[in-house]
Amino acid sequence: MKVAVVTLFPEMFGALVDYGVSGRAVRTGLLDIRCFNPRDYTLDRHQTVDDRPYGGGPGMVMRPEPLGAAITEARAWTQGARVLYLSPQGRVLRHAAVMEMAGAARDLILIAGRYEGIDERIVALEVDEEWSIGDYVLSGGELPAMVLLDALIRQLPGALGDADSAQQDSFVAGLLDCPHYTRPPEYRGLGVPEVLLSGDHGAIERWRRQQAQARTAARRPDLLAGR
Repeated sequence: MKVAVVTLFPEMFGALVDYGVSGRAVRTGLLDIRCFNPRDYTLDRHQTVDDRPYGGGPGMVMRPEPLGAAITEARAWTQGARVLYLSPQGRVLRHAAVMEMAGAARDLILIAGRYEGIDERIVALEVDEEWSIGDYVLSGGELPAMVLLDALIRQLPGALGDADSAQQDSFVAGLLDCPHYTRPPEYRGLGVPEVLLSGDHGAIERWRRQQAQARTAARRPDLLAGR
């Protein structure tokens, strides 16, 4: 699977490709990530990628020409890629959408905007889907792109050392995760629930399910609506 990221700050993605689960997935060939910088497709000596918005207003808007050229190059590197624009105006990313992307195993092009956003003509001509990671505004689309990628990589077969890890994550069964404990058996006066020390795997599984349901009801009752 190939993922092309159109970004003005490709160096930010070093944190994703060099460390942890995502870094291992790249090193083992599960995923190939390449960045395409619109500045490399400008024609002026200042490498101008933004301009003032028509109609006035604060801030700058990313120009369509270098952005479109970077997307064209990204399309040539990928095959039949879905083009996703990370934007506060997009649908909020949920686990089900991440699972669908991972299951499709289709190449992706992620557009990380900056400034006030990108020229709307790029959205109309190039973008298949817009996605948001929440109802707040960040300085650019790089962090949302990394969030999407990290969530996606976890779902790729072979990305995790233990395949069961992804199946026990929050949201997989529509519930939050249960509490977890490790050594020592007592810390600052707090112990570990006895059932986890019992060796009774059936009882442990029931406890974890009950805890997940109780935690979801207390913290995210919206997830239980309609269940």
